[in-house]
Order: sequence, then C-alpha cells, then structure tokens
Amino acid sequence: MFLDFFRSKEHLVMNSFSLVPHNDNSLLLINAGMAPLKPYFTGAEIPPKRRVATCQKCIRTGDIENVGKTARHGTFFEMLGNFSFGDYFKHEAIAWSWEFLTKVVGLDPERLYPSVYLEDDEAWNIWHDEIGVPAERIFRFGKEDNFWEHGAGPCGPCSEIYYDRGEKYGCGKPDCTVGCDCDRYMEVWNNVFTQFENDGEGHYELLKQKNIDTGMGLERLAVVVQEVDSIFDVDTMQSLRDKVCEFAKTAYKTDETKDISIRLIVDHIRSATFMISDGIMPTNEGRGYVLRRLIRRAARHGRMLGIEGTFLSELSRTVIEGSKDGYPELEEKKDFIFKVLAQEEEKFNKTIDQGLSILAGLEADMAAKGEKTLNGADAFMLYDTYGFPLDLTKEILEEKGYAIDEAGFKACMEEQRVKARSARAVTNYMGADATVYDQIPAAVTSEFTGYTSLTCESRISVLTTETELTEALTEGVRGTVIVDQTPFYGTMGGQNGDKGEITCASGRFVVEDTIHLLGGKIGHVGYMAEGMMKNGDTVTLCVDPASRKNTCKNHSATHLLQKALKTVLGAHVEQKGSLVTPDRLRFDFAHFQAMTADELARVEEIVNEEIAAALPVDTTVMSLEDAKKTGAMALFGEKYGDEVRVVSMGDFSKELCGGTHVGNTSEISTFKIVSEAGVAAGVRRIEALTGDGVFAYYRTAEQELAEAAKALKTTPAGVLEKIAALQAEVKALSSENESLKSKLAKDALGDVMSQVCEVKGVKFLPAKVEGVDMNGLRELGDQLREKLGEGVVLIASVTDGKVSLMAAATDGAMKQGAHAGNLIKGIAALVGGGGGGRPNMAQAGGKNPSGVEAALEKAKEVLAGQIH
Repeated sequence: MFLDFFRSKEHLVMNSFSLVPHNDNSLLLINAGMAPLKPYFTGAEIPPKRRVATCQKCIRTGDIENVGKTARHGTFFEMLGNFSFGDYFKHEAIAWSWEFLTKVVGLDPERLYPSVYLEDDEAWNIWHDEIGVPAERIFRFGKEDNFWEHGAGPCGPCSEIYYDRGEKYGCGKPDCTVGCDCDRYMEVWNNVFTQFENDGEGHYELLKQKNIDTGMGLERLAVVVQEVDSIFDVDTMQSLRDKVCEFAKTAYKTDETKDISIRLIVDHIRSATFMISDGIMPTNEGRGYVLRRLIRRAARHGRMLGIEGTFLSELSRTVIEGSKDGYPELEEKKDFIFKVLAQEEEKFNKTIDQGLSILAGLEADMAAKGEKTLNGADAFMLYDTYGFPLDLTKEILEEKGYAIDEAGFKACMEEQRVKARSARAVTNYMGADATVYDQIPAAVTSEFTGYTSLTCESRISVLTTETELTEALTEGVRGTVIVDQTPFYGTMGGQNGDKGEITCASGRFVVEDTIHLLGGKIGHVGYMAEGMMKNGDTVTLCVDPASRKNTCKNHSATHLLQKALKTVLGAHVEQKGSLVTPDRLRFDFAHFQAMTADELARVEEIVNEEIAAALPVDTTVMSLEDAKKTGAMALFGEKYGDEVRVVSMGDFSKELCGGTHVGNTSEISTFKIVSEAGVAAGVRRIEALTGDGVFAYYRTAEQELAEAAKALKTTPAGVLEKIAALQAEVKALSSENESLKSKLAKDALGDVMSQVCEVKGVKFLPAKVEGVDMNGLRELGDQLREKLGEGVVLIASVTDGKVSLMAAATDGAMKQGAHAGNLIKGIAALVGGGGGGRPNMAQAGGKNPSGVEAALEKAKEVLAGQIH
C-alpha cells in the first residue's frame, strides 16, 4: 500500500538494498531506509529520480541486550521510506503522510498526534493551518527528540506522528501523554526535513538542496493496524513465534522467563536469515561478529527453552516462507542459509561445552582459595574467547552460591571498546577516509570505451595532486587525471585497474592504477613523467596492451573456473570474491571443506577442456530482469544497474560481468591451479595461472628440480629414489646415534644404586652425570625408576656449561605425597633456572653448574616436606 501510494505521487520505487553498506565505511550494517541513499543526499551521486520510495530491510543492534526482555525491542525491521532529493519539501511530505495514514490505511485522525521541533514554526503551521490538527494535539519537542543529525553533514528538524493505542496500553498516570515512556502513544512515522549543513562545530547553514527523509517501521504500523500488543504479535511474527513454541513444547504468555527466550529467538533468527542471504558469514569481527552473536544468543535461548539439538535452520524456513515474496533472494539462497546456520549452531554447541569446562576449573580455583566472587577478567575471557554470555556464567555460578564481579567485567568490555574506537580513522560523512576526490563536482562523469578499443582521445575534465584539485600537473608530480571518455578499466568486480600512458603535445603521464570514484568518475592515478598537462587539454589515452591481454585471460578463466567448481562440487558454490591481475587470478567461493586432490585435478581438467574447445566469448547488454531469465550467474551482493552485460562462453558459462575478456577461450592457452586453502568460515580460495604465467611456473619448477638434483648428485629423474635412499640412511644413523647416546648415559652414570637413601620411608635416588641431554635423562630416569621399584629419582646433567634436571616419581611415591613437578620447582633456582611439570615427571634447565651439588642436597629437604 505504501509503495503504491508513493508511486502514484510520482516516486521511483526501488528494491531494498543489501544489508551490507555499499561504499560506506561508517556503518557495519544498513540501519535505516536513508542509509543506502546517502550519496544522493550529499550530492556525491545523481539519483535515478528526485523522488524515491523504498521498503528497506534494516538491522540495529544498539539495544540487543534488551531484545526479548521487552516486547518493544528488536534487531531486524523493515523501514518504509519516501525521499526527496531537492524536489518537494515540508508541505507535501506532511500532507502525504497524513493522507496515507488516514485515507489509505484508514487510521482514526482523532488518534493521531504530530510532534515538531521546538523552533520549527513552519512545520507547526502546516499541521495546524493546512492539515487542520488542533493546536493542543501538536507537540513541540527539543533537539534530543525532534532534530536529526549525525556529526558533520546534512541534518535538520523532524516531525513525528504518534498513534494513541488507548488507555489499556497506558501507565495510568494522570499526566500520561505524547512522549511518555509507556506503550500508549506509539510513534509510527518520522519526517526528517534535511535543510541544514552542520560543520561539526555546531554551526548550521541552510542547504541549497533541501531533502526529505521519511522513515516508518512496517512492523510498528502493523501493530497499530492489526491492533495487537506488540511486534511479536503481528501475523508474520506470530507464525514464527508459534513455531518456536512448537519446538519448545510450550505456549506463549504462560511463563515470562520463557517468553523472553521466545521473543529473542523470533527476532534473532529473522536478522540472521536476512544477513546470511546478503552474503554475511559468522566471524569474530565486524558484521560477521554481529551475525555470530545473534545466532549464538538464539541457540543458547533454545537450550534454555529445552529445545534439543540444532533447530535454527529449520526455524529459518518459516522466516523464508513469510518473507520470500518481498525478498526473493531468501528462496534462492535457502540451502546456503540453512547450511551456515546449522554449521554455526553446531560450532556453538562445542563452544558452550568448552566454556562449561573452563568455568568448572575457575570454580575449583575459587573453592581452593575460599573466594565467592569470580573476577571480571575471567568472566570477560569466557565471554570474549569462548563466546560465553555473561548472564549464562552468572546463572550457573548463582546456582552454586558464587557471584560475578560485574563491574570488572564491564571495565574489560569498555577497555575493548575504547581500543576499537581509537583504532578508527577520521572519516567524512560517508564514513570513508576524507580524500581529495570529495572536492570534485558531482556533475563530472567519465564514459568507459575500453571494451572495444585500447586507445582513445579525450578532454581532461579534472586534475588533482595527492591533496587538492589543481589546474595543471607538472613533471615529477603525483596525481590523478579524470577525462570525459577513457579506455582504461577501473578496478571493479575483482579485476585490477589498467596501466598505461596518457600523452599530449606538452607532456606524458604514466598511469599506475585506474580507480572508480563516486558519481561515475574514473580516476587515472600515477605521475607526470615528462612536461605538463592542464585542465581542458585534449589527450591520447593508451592502455598497456600486454597487461590488458593477460588480465583478460585471467578474468575469462575465473568464469570457466566458477562453472567447473559448480560442476564438480555442487550448485552451492558461489563467488565470494576474486582478484584478477595480469600475473594471476584468485577466486574465493562458498564451500565448507578443503577440496581433495581429485576434485582439484578434475576442475583444472574441465577448465583446460573448455579452453581447448575454443568457445566464442560473446557479450550482450540487456536488462537485469532479462539477464536473470537467461540463467546468467550474478555476483551475490553486487550492485547492478538497470542494464547489465552478460558474458557467455559457448554454452558452458553465462555470467553478469562488467569486466574485460578474451574473444575466444583458446586465447587463454592453458590453466593451472597453484593453491587451494580456507580464508574464512565456509569460504575457500583458489589461486591459479593462465597462458604465459603457467609456462613461467613450470620453468621455475624445472629449475628448482634441476638444482635439487644437482645438490643430491643425481639426475632430475633420480631425485625421488635418491631422497628415499637418504631417508633410509638418516633413519639408520639416527637409530645408531640413539643407541650410542643411551650407552654413554649409562656409562656416565656408573653404578648409582648405592646412592639410594630413604626420606621419611620413601626411597630417593639423587644422581649427577656429565654430557647427557634431556632425552637421555628421561631414558635414564625410566631405567632407574624400574630398578628402584618404588620411589623418586632425580638426575642432574651438565653439558657445555648448562644444567638439565629431571625428576620422576612412581605411583607408590605419589600416593605418599611425592610430586616431581614441585620437587623440581623447589630446587631449580639453585642451578640458575626454572621449570616444573606433572606429579610423575618434571624437568628444568639452568645456567649455574656450580649449584648442582647444593640442588641435589636441597632435594631431600623438599621431598621430606611433601611426604605425609
């Protein structure tokens, strides 16, 4: 209804953007309808239309600790938004919000209460004079409530619309009204009037282009329209809630503790499902950590509800069933979503068990010390290292009469947050590091002509040094050249930017890299090698043909590789990233285990078969919808325009791709995989070579083999045989060496059984030898312990001025209190060292040979203190 209404008001309705921000480092996740549209608000990019409407999936985790504890809080929501980029302003925005709520949705106007910013008389007058809302029903609030700003950048007052849900949702206080913390007056709409520019110092200037940014939570509106208690009671959420109850064999609103867990799981599984569908994987940092935390919280609360085994992937089916019409990517990615959820939940089950084991050890330490409070650092270690939530640690300890130093835990948490904050770079409004490119006018654009030609004549539109815009570049100066048309491909889609030269009558500029800038600009980054260039000059641009040719080979090979991987490993294989340079290619893909040698060989074989088949490589430009109908593979999470390029390689491969390619697969010549490894959870990486790179690889391998053969004094063909002979020889010599060392150790020891004494009824044999290493000492210890029958053995050896100590205790001696580790600890300082070990065997090293006799004597005293 919302989207159709604004379509009727001449808005362009756009699909929801991915939850992963595009070119915006200020956000981990999209958290508002306007977030993906920021370049249009700032003027960095020109919007497809000046009126836009969206239903945007969003995630906010600022109040994650409260999710479940209240029926208000949630991490996932869908935000309805209508936006104006320098088109309509307050009059239309207010009128249309009122029209939609009262005429289209049918809410009672008497139950709607607008609020405005304290100083915004214009908005107040529109509500009162044009819409006809009585003065007593229009509320003025201060900056905290009704002024939107986020550091430096565009900002402005806002006007919210509240709905009176009735007395039963109120707090009962006589002064309960709009702005009260209770649930009676619910905010359903927020109009932000972006009319100022904040310089970050509290100074505001009127914007030339005033914008409208509207937000309305779909779930909140559903609460009002369906007249239910909370977001967890609206129809789509209720079906999910009922599924959780079915798994837990319980009912909602029969036990408040269980209700907390039910609500938390309902919310978190929605967030997790949508995040994974947008290509986010559980990790220990960034948005991946947000996902991991959501999944683990949901899994733990499942345990608390008594749900046995893994259940989140099954619950995700209900999320997908309820949302797939609006978000078809959920259905397309469902098998992938289920696999990631199941794997992460299984991993967490192992983590919980590890955490419980460590916690048991900490409990034992506290009991031994007579303490009753777990220190904050240990609680934080459980949380940070083992994913063990504080409330679970607290709950387990309380059952056994222990408490937690929560202040210490919070201090550790804050210390971590401060470290993270201080590591962040200074950024501009878009969250990117501020650069010289921010100063380039939005109207400047570049047209890429390099699909069909590697040279082009064009006009310079912008020149920059590394710090500022400039009218000219002179010899030796580094900078960036932007022109109207260019054959240089800018780094994008994993393909590295072209290199080459830009020349004119007065100078030569060497292009070291080509990059894409906001607003459709292509920057040629490098240095002036000769002469000078100035704005407006006509220049000739020449891409390095050899570099481009090799890049094309590697890029086309990645397409063949992806299809070969799908053929060998299965349809779940999906590109997670790539790097295409003139020298090599790298391809990251979704797969849950290391590839076998046979799988790698088969993939390589398939790619080479398709190269030998000399498949024609055809490129067709078509609409995104038509491209999807052809079955062309799209790169997940990529931002595509209305028209896309479809690259086909015979009938074997078909992908959406904006990169450059060979004309026929035979031009690739040959393909060789050089490595396969894991780079993240559920992500594998293949590195490979093509063409001349393969021949260079084999030349290097041949050279290394020849050098190895020379060192082994054999031929390349005889290397394996020679290595086998050497290994056998080394094994025989090693065995002989060990026998000789054992004999030497025995000879060095002599007949020591006469040195056996008794310490409190326990036999004790202290002995000193010369030139025996630690391995020899351990062997001697075993032999002497056997001869002794029951008792304690202590041997000291001096080799090259260094002392080695080894102590061993038999079972009978240990039962009487003997502890080899503590014995060594008690005497090691006398030989200038330290060490310890287990009750039955321990060792130490030292640098003071003169202390050996004293250490052997002291050992009797230490042992006597152990025997009970």
